Amino acid sequence: MRQPLIVLPILAAGLVLAVLPVSGSEGDPDTAWPAWRGPRATGEAPVANPPLNWSEKKNVRWKVAIPGKGLSTPVIWGDKIFLTTAIPAGLRPDPETAARAEADLPEWRRDRGVAPDHVQKFTVLALDRASGAILWQRVLREEAPHEGTHADASWASASAVTDGDTLIVSFGSYGIYALDLDGALLWQKDLGDMKTRRGFGEGGTPALAGNTVVINWDHEGPSFITALDRRTGDLLWRRERDEVTSWSSPVVVQAGERSQVVINATSRTRGYDLATGDVVWEIEGMTVNTIPSPVAAGGRLFVASGFRGAMLQAIDLQKAHGPLDGPPGVTWTYPQDTPYVPSLLLAQGRLYFLKGNTGILTCLDAASGRELFSRQRLPEIDSVYASPVAAGGRVYVTGRHGTTVVLEAGDTYEVLAVNHLDDGFDASAALVGDELYLRGRKYLYCLAAGTSD
Repeated sequence: MRQPLIVLPILAAGLVLAVLPVSGSEGDPDTAWPAWRGPRATGEAPVANPPLNWSEKKNVRWKVAIPGKGLSTPVIWGDKIFLTTAIPAGLRPDPETAARAEADLPEWRRDRGVAPDHVQKFTVLALDRASGAILWQRVLREEAPHEGTHADASWASASAVTDGDTLIVSFGSYGIYALDLDGALLWQKDLGDMKTRRGFGEGGTPALAGNTVVINWDHEGPSFITALDRRTGDLLWRRERDEVTSWSSPVVVQAGERSQVVINATSRTRGYDLATGDVVWEIEGMTVNTIPSPVAAGGRLFVASGFRGAMLQAIDLQKAHGPLDGPPGVTWTYPQDTPYVPSLLLAQGRLYFLKGNTGILTCLDAASGRELFSRQRLPEIDSVYASPVAAGGRVYVTGRHGTTVVLEAGDTYEVLAVNHLDDGFDASAALVGDELYLRGRKYLYCLAAGTSD
């Protein structure tokens, strides 16, 4: 095995740090999938045991078509599944709006992007977990988008988040919404219009911790981070950010007695005091077009990006104060083979990540940064947007063209299964109980052992 590329000293482990779990009046967050990276914001479902093998004719509990287009991960609480989608209304926008949107689309994008040439119904769905039947469907806004998206993106890329009482839904420029779990609208906010880099579109998911909702608003205009009251939508605080477009979702962590919200971004990764919005620490080092969201456990927070460069940083949040450029706040770095679109997976003390958007996998010991294995090419996967997930001692990596590789969660590279479905997958999976949920471009699948045809 090659020696790890660790360029900074390693500090002792044992610090207290936990991702703040969402909590609600009913249910255990660990038995739900309340946000796009799961109950601990790491990609791991600590008590789930999904199937090892499946196909279109094996271990499919149900499969249902989803209207419109969206890339959001299924969010699951109790017997309900929540999804966002944008459904074309069949109406063209007024000529002035269409002309303005076309003029704003960069020349190089006009034959490869998705033009905003139809009115969209920005919609949230609730499905029955047992059958996949739609329980309710609510259109939260209906209008023509003000700008296009990347050909692989959608106008419903941000996942919802819930604490079991309130469902928070972000359509970015088209509104932030709070609903109860029966679909009743509690409040809504309009934060303005984003103008994303090169018309790539929007995608950051909100963070929810207690009664605080955090929104990252990085774009080509005035960027900011804002915190809203979960119960009312009232402004708690707002801080301007010297940032260009990023698509990283915020994560809330506990370091000592202080809760922090962390956003990974191109200019700097920053940790903010959750109560006040004050910057606690910041660090440079990410690449352009920052997308992967942070993960945290075991005393450290990990941030990475991998477009036109590569960087992964391990940060000790109890020692992170002010500008960081090395120890004691930064414990180690790994400047190669890091992901562009998929986020890191942190499971059982190991970090798993893909190189760029490829099926090339690396695994590090999270405490030390030591390579456990690196540059392993996953069979039958060439391109990946979905973030890897883990449960039941296994790691699941889903490629864009319907293949999911299942690996042993361990210090060595061991493929357990290679599974295929007849759909394309860009959304990250959700894992609850004995079920694995995969949202494809056409269908939502519920996969569970013992449900073969």
